Amino acid sequence: MPDVSGAPKSSAVIAALAVAVLAGCGSGDSTVAKTPENTSPAPAPSQAPPAAPPGPSGPAPVDECAVNLTAPVIAKAVSELPRDPRSGQPWSPEPLAGNYSTCSDISAVIVKANTNAENPSTRAVLFHRGEFIAQSVPDTYGFSGIDLTQSNGDTVALRNASGIPGVSGTVKFHWNGTGVEIVGNTRG
Repeated sequence: MPDVSGAPKSSAVIAALAVAVLAGCGSGDSTVAKTPENTSPAPAPSQAPPAAPPGPSGPAPVDECAVNLTAPVIAKAVSELPRDPRSGQPWSPEPLAGNYSTCSDISAVIVKANTNAENPSTRAVLFHRGEFIAQSVPDTYGFSGIDLTQSNGDTVALRNASGIPGVSGTVKFHWNGTGVEIVGNTRG
C-alpha cells in the first residue's frame, strides 16, 4: 500500500505549482500585451502597373504642322504689339480665330483689344513658319476672321468687317519669299 503520509506533500506541491502558474498569467501578461509593436516602416503604396506599350491602336503621332492656337509664341508675339490705338489697351493673347502653323510660309491669328468695350478693336498677327513677323507688315487692324477656303501655305485670306452692314471683304496677304505683300482685296 502506498505511503499515505506522502499524499498531503504531493497535494501541497501541486497546489503551490498551480498558484505559481496562475500568478504568472495576470491581466498585464496577456498574449496581446506581450506581442511587440510593429516598428518596421509601412509598406510603400502600390503603384499602378506600367502602361502597356502602345499597340496598333495606340496614340496617333502629333502633327507638327497642325493649326495650334495655344502655341506660346502667339502670346509672346501679342505681348510685343503696340497697344490698341483706339482704347489704349494691350491685346488679348487668346486668339479669336487663326490658322497658326509652324509649317506655313504665312499664317495668322486674330486678336482683340483687352477691353470690355462692346465692339473691341481687332487685328491680325502674322507669322512666317511659326515666327512672328514684326517688321514690314502691312496694316492688319480691323480683321475679324480667316477665310480658310482662300488660304494656303503661302497666302492667308483675312476677313474684315467694318461694322457697317453689307460692307465687308477679304484681304489676301502673301509671303513672297522675303516678306509679306497684299495680293488681293475683295468686297463682299
